[in-house]
Amino acid sequence: MSIIRRLPPETVNRIAAGEVVERPASVVKELVENALDAGAQQIDITIEDGGKSRVLVADDGHGMDKEGLELAVERHATSKLAPAEDGSWDLLAISTMGFRGEALPSIGSVARLSLTSQQAGKDAWQLNIDGGVQNGPRPASPLGLGGTRIEVRDLFFAVPARLKFLKSERAESMAISDVVRRLAMARADVGFTLTSNGRTGLRLTPKGMDETAQLARLDDLLGRDFAKNAIAVDQEREGIRVTGFAGLPTYHQGSNRHQYLFVNGRPVRDKLLHGAVRGAYADFLARDRHPALALFVELDPHQVDVNVHPAKAEVRFRDPGLVRGLIVGALRHGLAAAGHRASTTTAGFALGKVRPEGDSLPWAGQAGAQGFARAPQSQQHSFGESTRYAGFEAPSARHEAPEAQSQANMQAAQELPLGAARAQVHETYIVAQTQDGIVIVDQHAAHERLVYEDMKAALERSGVAAQALLVPEIVEMDEASAERVLARAVELGEMGLTLEAFGSGAVAVRETPALLGNVDAQRLVRDLADDLAQYDTALSLKERLEEVCSTMACHGSVRAGRRLNADEMNALLRQMEATPHSGQCNHGRPTYVELKLKDIEKLFGRR
Repeated sequence: MSIIRRLPPETVNRIAAGEVVERPASVVKELVENALDAGAQQIDITIEDGGKSRVLVADDGHGMDKEGLELAVERHATSKLAPAEDGSWDLLAISTMGFRGEALPSIGSVARLSLTSQQAGKDAWQLNIDGGVQNGPRPASPLGLGGTRIEVRDLFFAVPARLKFLKSERAESMAISDVVRRLAMARADVGFTLTSNGRTGLRLTPKGMDETAQLARLDDLLGRDFAKNAIAVDQEREGIRVTGFAGLPTYHQGSNRHQYLFVNGRPVRDKLLHGAVRGAYADFLARDRHPALALFVELDPHQVDVNVHPAKAEVRFRDPGLVRGLIVGALRHGLAAAGHRASTTTAGFALGKVRPEGDSLPWAGQAGAQGFARAPQSQQHSFGESTRYAGFEAPSARHEAPEAQSQANMQAAQELPLGAARAQVHETYIVAQTQDGIVIVDQHAAHERLVYEDMKAALERSGVAAQALLVPEIVEMDEASAERVLARAVELGEMGLTLEAFGSGAVAVRETPALLGNVDAQRLVRDLADDLAQYDTALSLKERLEEVCSTMACHGSVRAGRRLNADEMNALLRQMEATPHSGQCNHGRPTYVELKLKDIEKLFGRR
């Protein structure tokens, strides 16, 4: 007697639902993607109890007729794939968000599902499914000009055990909001609303699909700080294009959850793409800091497989090295174009430190109708006195004060981005005057970046010198790791690391980069193997070289506490203006803060 049994359809649907419908956010994702595939220009999402009690998605898309509505709830029935002329089905020629035809029957098998749809100029139809039991279709009230309205109630009522794995209402609501935001980023031409328990928390109007519209949508979703501190990215190579916006290195975050990546309009969380971002910013940020960005990769659907994950959250590229290299190159090109620009949030932070809470000045209560009250006589000082305040030395007491420069040179320097040096504070900070404000420069951090960039350029010109080991270092590891490292032996050799095979699962290290000095070859090669397994690129060696360059640059830079004369200060400012990435040090911290005159005037009640 055979022990192999056919599962009943309702059981099959519930098993499939376990993959497709993980939580309420999964339901929202599937329904909103269907609405986008239907050509919707406005999508309204309503949830209750974090989506556990009710999810409603209404759109103004093409809609369905009676026959289409019946087919839509059958497993593996879809309008998004079509056979070729020879009758074959090309599973890589996918240009839609969904394609497997599993979402609606899976949702209907574990919840109470109600679908109402209408095509323009035709009758509306409604179909209900309760725990896999179908009722309808039957005529329904019109939906205006057409579209589809899908309501999901009592999620997992047919599988009560799944409810125990759901999180709190707030956590589920936040997960839904994240899903909607990601989809809205990819489709700036579509309007979205998200209402939770009667309160509309997200309302986005259609913007369009050009670069300006895309930035406006990101401005709505990520805040004005991102838009003000973002650089445009647009690079193309061999039919693959990367566009979007990336944050300046000084606008960094504590995690990578502010990195939004899309492939052919599909939001993805892909290790290769996140590894490419990490590699592009490795030169500018400490390892525990992460950039904020939104990148869109567009390529031929045949060059990427989107059917490798049940929720379509991961993809697989035919040429991952080309995609990664393009992303790294596009980001570094954009960062180089930013020059010495630093994030605007540094100035806002500085003003916040000196501005009393609520923007109310501490002496505001003493001000009468004629203006501010005068300070007590004991606190008043004459401008003629040679007085120091908090380490600031009056120009008359400075050696070779900047005022010794000609007035013409001073005026010309003030028109440059970083202005003309006027003083040095605490032998650490340079104060410069611009046409519409002041700039405060950390002389050590700024010079560290300048020296670092010079060292990198020299390294690129002359290559990486290698030092031979008297006795080759044998590194034993598993066979797969050894093969990954040896497959990149030529590339690693260009970086000063010479490797050879040494039997099964072992690698012989004959030369190491001279710049690293007495390096732990065992740890270096194992780290490289880990990086290659995770990101398909040798990041560790590059990062180690850059870390050494950074350390050497730090020791070779102008130290805090050293007095600079006017020429030295202005020379530093001019060199910063001419050097890419000089707005941040090697760890992502700003090298200067710019305060606009209007902001300073606000501090003193002049505005």
